[in-house]
Amino acid sequence: MAHIPPRSRGVLEAQAETSYLARRVRLPVQRYIHTEALGGLILLAATIAALIWANSPWYDRYHEILETHLSIDLALFVVDLSLHHWINDGLMALFFFVVGLEIKREALLGHLSTPRRAALPVIAALGGMAVPAAIYLIFNYGGDGERGWGVPMATDIAFAIGVLALLGRRIPMELRIFLLGVAVVDDLGAIAVIAVAYTESISFAHLAMVAGLVAIVMVANRVGFSHAAATSIIGFLIWVAMLKSGVHATIAGVLFALLIPAQPQYSKERFAQESESLIDDYREALSAGDREHSEAVLGQLEELSQGTESPMERLERLVHPWTSYVILPVFALANAGLHFSDVDLGSVVTGDVTIGVIAGLLFGKVIGITLFPWLASRFGIVELPRSVSWTSVIGVGFLAGIGFTVAIFISGLAFTDPALILNAQFGIMCASVLAGLAGYSILRMTSRSG
Repeated sequence: MAHIPPRSRGVLEAQAETSYLARRVRLPVQRYIHTEALGGLILLAATIAALIWANSPWYDRYHEILETHLSIDLALFVVDLSLHHWINDGLMALFFFVVGLEIKREALLGHLSTPRRAALPVIAALGGMAVPAAIYLIFNYGGDGERGWGVPMATDIAFAIGVLALLGRRIPMELRIFLLGVAVVDDLGAIAVIAVAYTESISFAHLAMVAGLVAIVMVANRVGFSHAAATSIIGFLIWVAMLKSGVHATIAGVLFALLIPAQPQYSKERFAQESESLIDDYREALSAGDREHSEAVLGQLEELSQGTESPMERLERLVHPWTSYVILPVFALANAGLHFSDVDLGSVVTGDVTIGVIAGLLFGKVIGITLFPWLASRFGIVELPRSVSWTSVIGVGFLAGIGFTVAIFISGLAFTDPALILNAQFGIMCASVLAGLAGYSILRMTSRSG
């Protein structure tokens, strides 16, 4: 099912009236790329490509490319990172920027905007984070892999929603909303884990720079100053300061997202009222042959129309496709290339980290996401929507066990030992495949019986 953002669809439909290319190519292509399953399929293709490349005769070339250094020298500061770190610290900051926008939108306007609506997904997500971490620690407490407890807490929402989309209209909207709510809270938990558990040393001078830049943005928002280029430069400087501070640079993306204004400049009601008057002015200017005034009125209409969309909504609409179809696949290509040629697979499969990750994602997620809401319902704290059964909640719990990109990302922060990283990522991939198959099968069965 296609979900082109309404504004983007409106622009394309207007262009389609006069452009054959827009009508026959751009509009159909946009409908296709906004199919929810496509993001997961592209991620899967990138993962397979990375695995093939990393286990081919060109394995050395794969790592040479990722270790290529790129630097930015702007006199005031120098950022010199390998391509691998540019992807993990830079591109993934944009991914977490979109995550931050989604969290803010859901908290202000969406599924988490009231305590009653938020209770069920929040409780489920808390269970879906606590139980996997606890199960992981059962196998790794006190060992070399103990730091990896945050790995099985993560959910890859792109894959999970992609699998859900394969079931089409048979899945009730309330179940999809439940999964989205769980994923949003899960993302918030992952951000907290990255910021708190995997920060080694902190430079308070650079954090003070972050605070100063944040204050500048807040003052600009307060006085109504809005300039895309200036805001982008400040966002980049926040990222650089966060990178130098020791706190993981991706947190800058979330922080900056929370600073983006959520309210439009003009209300829909004001637009309806003023546009009617402006259109009358435009007609009069055309009749009088006053081209200058008619162009000025068009400028007013353009400003008024753009101002009815909040900066938060506009940025999410424009940046989200880039994260789904470019940034996450590039991340998968750079991080999913596990090299098995010189590895003792037996030790990988039986390693404590591998077992802990598989058990946490495959069993911990579904136990936590099902058990916590079930207990809460027994105490009258939450209530399942009528169209959602406990069996379908189990199915969603398995889908949440698809950790993949975010789990791989956290594994790279948790461990420095290549052997532990390999074990964790092998466990992530095995668990994600099994959890996806289990979730799909259960939800397909419940949709048929329903």
